[in-house]
Amino acid sequence: MNVERVETFTVALPTLRDFAVAGGAVTAHGRPAIRVLVKVTASDGSTGWGEATPIPSWTYETTESIVSTLTHYLAPAATGLPLWDLDGLVRACDRTIRRGWSTGMPLARAALDVAWHDALARSRGVSLGQLWGRRRHDTVELCWIVTGADAAALAESVAEGQAHGYRHFKMKAGLTPGQDEAEEVARVQAVRQAAPDARLIVDANQAGTQDSALRLARRLAPLEVAALEQPLPANDIEGLRRLRDLSPVPIAVDESLRHPTDLASFVRRGAIGIAVAKVQRCAGLTLALRQCQLAEDCGVALMGSGLTESDIGLAASLHLFAAHDLIAPADLNGRQFLKSPYATDSVIQVRAGVAEVPSGPGLGIGIDEGIVRELAR
Repeated sequence: MNVERVETFTVALPTLRDFAVAGGAVTAHGRPAIRVLVKVTASDGSTGWGEATPIPSWTYETTESIVSTLTHYLAPAATGLPLWDLDGLVRACDRTIRRGWSTGMPLARAALDVAWHDALARSRGVSLGQLWGRRRHDTVELCWIVTGADAAALAESVAEGQAHGYRHFKMKAGLTPGQDEAEEVARVQAVRQAAPDARLIVDANQAGTQDSALRLARRLAPLEVAALEQPLPANDIEGLRRLRDLSPVPIAVDESLRHPTDLASFVRRGAIGIAVAKVQRCAGLTLALRQCQLAEDCGVALMGSGLTESDIGLAASLHLFAAHDLIAPADLNGRQFLKSPYATDSVIQVRAGVAEVPSGPGLGIGIDEGIVRELAR
């Protein structure tokens, strides 16, 4: 049972609202959100789906580079491999797109890896958790992303999340160039006042320096922020080590951890206490599972996050996080910012901010290929 065909679809998905990180826009209301979907077909007819999220404001991969990498490099390297050989897929991708500082083209690789997992599990009639022999949780609690430029807008965003049943919140820092620390802290204070009992995470997406991040952390401490996420550039290991030692707020590391060896480097240097698990950043489920297991073995706490994926990526992340123990609600915010018109029975259920982990074969969700092809550009 070998892989016979890898197909790539660039789809335009409807957006629900604006969303930005420190590097720029992720979604814009009224402008379609572009996602790259991958379909893997095996020789027995089994199929699987994966997703890549081109967000140049977060990392270097664009729609064009993801499609080109999949079409001209990864798909030819993967075609003909045994469907069961997940490690063989990783090694084939490593040979085809070599690593630099970290994994080469992880988002493109993630789409292929997730589709491969989906097809393999479907061929055996089992869910991903059953395929791995690892599913600790049947649900994953999510956090609501708080958006808004001023205190009133932030409070309104919190109230909207609460109306949907969400109990915990995450907000972005460093969104406005030149914004001073007092203004940044005032934004966090507005969210804390609107949600006094919530677990609150602040994500800087690499927007700070060692000194500014430490000053911000000290001012956030009285607000009982659960974690300050990735306040320094991804490759500043020594800066993150220093910040971990000095900060009164726990420091979580996200963009720095592209490969399990990155996590190993942080652990050796005593530079990490919280690791953020993310399927696409890790080039798919195979390496994400390795990284999560390494974190657990080294006593590093885990938080969960995504890349504003549609339901394919949401399902993959839910299976990964259900296999581990997270210390905070997961940032899987796709449902908040975009729609997945291709999703059909079975559909992921999210009730009161808690997502049910799909239990059907593979990813456990239904995908209407006809609609995928209609959405393709």
